Amino acid sequence: MENIVRSFGVAVAFLGLVIVACLGTLAIYFSNVPAALRPIAAGIFALMSAGLILSGFRKRKRWAWGAFLVLFAMVLAAWWLLIPPSNRRNWQPDVAVLPWAEVRGDLVTVHNIRNCDYRTETDYTVSHYDRSFDLTKLQSVDLFLVYWGSPSIAHTMLSFGFEDGSHLCFSIETRKEVGEDYSAVKGFFKQFELTYVVADERDLVRLRTNYRTGEDVYLYRFKVSMEFARKVLLDYLREVNSLKDRPQWYRAILTNCTTSILRHTTPFNPDARFDWRLIANGYLDEMLYERGKLDQTLPFAELKKRSLINQRAKAVDKAGDFSRLIRVGLPGMEP
Repeated sequence: MENIVRSFGVAVAFLGLVIVACLGTLAIYFSNVPAALRPIAAGIFALMSAGLILSGFRKRKRWAWGAFLVLFAMVLAAWWLLIPPSNRRNWQPDVAVLPWAEVRGDLVTVHNIRNCDYRTETDYTVSHYDRSFDLTKLQSVDLFLVYWGSPSIAHTMLSFGFEDGSHLCFSIETRKEVGEDYSAVKGFFKQFELTYVVADERDLVRLRTNYRTGEDVYLYRFKVSMEFARKVLLDYLREVNSLKDRPQWYRAILTNCTTSILRHTTPFNPDARFDWRLIANGYLDEMLYERGKLDQTLPFAELKKRSLINQRAKAVDKAGDFSRLIRVGLPGMEP
């Protein structure tokens, strides 16, 4: 029995080291090393790692595993972790201008609110505007869940509504450079800076309902106090201002659209607790429904069915009151 336990432990350690070696190899390949040298550097690291790991496994020279971990720490912890993010790159036009906000008591002025005029998903004219919002007139917080493939994964956006019918929508995304496409793999390896897109709903929502294919957008009204909503909005704006001065990396697991929402809401939410659906965020609406944060007048399956807004968004398209029209008749919202 003792031998079985020891063998199992060795096998688990071996597998863990292999995973670490793969992550290290990918981190070097997706690093700021000159492009021509990346495959060579990654290959050298992979070969050295394989030699040390196999030596420790086959020849029982456990010191080799320690040597590999030292190599990993030297190459990555002492270098890769220190690769700095930047706000100075050749950005795509839709994320080239950063938003920022001025807060004076109950009056908030948000600068560079984006409102793209789309002809297609990739053909658009970018414009921005400034607008002031009275926090005493805040009356709603809504959640958008956007699905593009797996039902387990969704993109999340929050939108804050005011008495005058205006909405301030936030989408936490990767800030891509010209010619750069999003990659889930690259998202783990410091390939994208983090950005908070602050935009008109006719931009962020219509892009996903009217111009991208294969995306389903669901809209839910949060059942929260406006004092809570105010605190969350101000926390969002603090982060917006921080990113303008101090850029951050987008991290596919630790700093993404859903974990960031959690970070902004948890300090003000006494009911905050971990749930697996915070990772598999395609089921986030189900979790919120169970916690009483969404409309309870319908069974969840019916609520979700009625909350799909693609067709109504396409029907109203460029209407000036787009935000009002996509909400008419939705569960938990004013008629």
